[in-house]
Amino acid sequence: MDIRVKRLDHVQICIPFGAEDEARAFYTDLLGFTEIEKPDSLKANGGLWYRIGDIELHIGVEDRSGYNSKSHPAFEVENIDEVRRYLEENGVPTKDEKPIPGVKRFSFRDPFHNRIEFLSKR
Repeated sequence: MDIRVKRLDHVQICIPFGAEDEARAFYTDLLGFTEIEKPDSLKANGGLWYRIGDIELHIGVEDRSGYNSKSHPAFEVENIDEVRRYLEENGVPTKDEKPIPGVKRFSFRDPFHNRIEFLSKR
């Protein structure tokens, strides 16, 4: 069997039950991501979806007690230094990540402790 992956379709992270408004304040208002409508069949599950470039970010809901995982999506951005400055000016702490040749990168946590990485390839 030869599995031929065409592309990454979506990444899912989670937030606590009932935190959709707080997620919108972060992902829509602060980061400027574009929210898209979830299929009717999934709306009752809660959460929200975003389109980012040619992939989707799905934000589900679950019990988040004590969550602080290393798992994360990584988004390539064009103006990484400006983006980092913008986040820090808006109270989002950022963290240098271990160097990778040809890649400038940093990470941060959303209000729900999801780790997010932004990177720029040189």
